[in-house]
Amino acid sequence: MVGPATRTDFVRYQGASGDMNPIHHDEEFAKGAGFPTPFAVGMWQASLLGTYATDWLGAENVRNFRIRFLEQVWPGDTLTCSGEVTKQYLQDGERRVDVELTCLRQTGGKAVTVWATFVVPEPGTDQENSHG
Repeated sequence: MVGPATRTDFVRYQGASGDMNPIHHDEEFAKGAGFPTPFAVGMWQASLLGTYATDWLGAENVRNFRIRFLEQVWPGDTLTCSGEVTKQYLQDGERRVDVELTCLRQTGGKAVTVWATFVVPEPGTDQENSHG
């Protein structure tokens, strides 16, 4: 669980990513654009899912990562990341899994969904044991 989200979280991500659009930190700018308050850069939520997935399956094992942005995240939101394996198969001599990852707001609304493919290390290997 992450949160409650703060503008500081948004600005930290903006600084790291180089996306300094004021709609994500400037109250007057956000209101002038028709929003009640600044909101998170969607890639912040995607990065939370990326970290969740790579902590689970290993960054070196990512083969594909596809993102769909669904709802904005606002200051005060609490986010929960989850994931499930949707397919297991062999491809190019590797055991692979497809996973669906979700970042939910406390309202139950989906902020971001990710579909990703990972290589699954063979049981008993150093790589498998380092993430087990």
